[in-house]
Amino acid sequence: MATRSNRTGTAVRPPQDPAEQKTPPPDRTRPEATPGTRTRTRARRRQPRLWTWLLLPGTLWMTGFLVASLLLVATLALGTTDPLGNPRFGLNFANLTALADPAYSTVLLRSLGYALITCLICLAVAYPVAYAIALCGGRFKNLLIAAIVVPFFANYLVRMYGWSVVLSDDGPLLKALRAIGLADDGTKILQTGVGVIAGLVYGFVVFMIIPLYAAMERMDTSLIEAGRDLYGGPLRTFLFVTVPATRQGAAAGCVLVFLPAMGDFVSAQLMGGPDQIMIGNLIQDKFFQGQNWPLGSALTMLLMAVLFLGMLGYLRRTRKDEAEAAR
Repeated sequence: MATRSNRTGTAVRPPQDPAEQKTPPPDRTRPEATPGTRTRTRARRRQPRLWTWLLLPGTLWMTGFLVASLLLVATLALGTTDPLGNPRFGLNFANLTALADPAYSTVLLRSLGYALITCLICLAVAYPVAYAIALCGGRFKNLLIAAIVVPFFANYLVRMYGWSVVLSDDGPLLKALRAIGLADDGTKILQTGVGVIAGLVYGFVVFMIIPLYAAMERMDTSLIEAGRDLYGGPLRTFLFVTVPATRQGAAAGCVLVFLPAMGDFVSAQLMGGPDQIMIGNLIQDKFFQGQNWPLGSALTMLLMAVLFLGMLGYLRRTRKDEAEAAR
């Protein structure tokens, strides 16, 4: 192609004819679709749909019975009892207004306090255990988890009976404390709030260990090494690195502990006294001994409302954490 020079003597190339322009090379970054690739793509699209169909029967089964039972309890809470103690459906709000009785609110607040204290103690117990197994267990991790979980396969009532024997006035725990001078003959654990909380912690601590262990298994251990360089001591590293990194596991464990502990009645019945009854004991009494099913249903709806608020707070916190992680 001929060139011409400008006044400065510099050779200037004329603009290139569009027909002579070279076509850009094909994009090699994206592989061409092959029959095998298209087949795998269709399989991936079908896989979520397959899981949806597999989960649908169980979900419908559980949802149907849950909704039916809630509707039954809610309608029964508006009913009455006949002279023989049999429940009758109706439209009576006396059972709901009876919930304002200070005796019921006291029991509800006591149950709430016991459940919250149980969550805190389970956190304090489960964090070191989960940390030791996840980060120091090595090839014995599965064996250690089995040693914790397998004893809880026993019936809950049987385990509570055994725990009440350990905490009794003549049990091995108080005998050992009296031998070393930390307790006297008047010291009691049973028939106290301490005994009820001890039973709740023993019964539900495994529900805190498992989520924390799973969270620490997924945690990047290089964060702990970096935290030791930044914060120095092991305690500060644990508080500022390990705890924030495993807060979702801790939140899940708190929910798994709080929900059953709030409605538990076995621990208060076996290890508590008349001053330590929980709302689960009231519900049991109204259904099986007092023959007042409508009032028991009203107490059940009150308990369900409290548990729903706790579950709603957990879901909102989880959604917020997911939104922050996606940024």
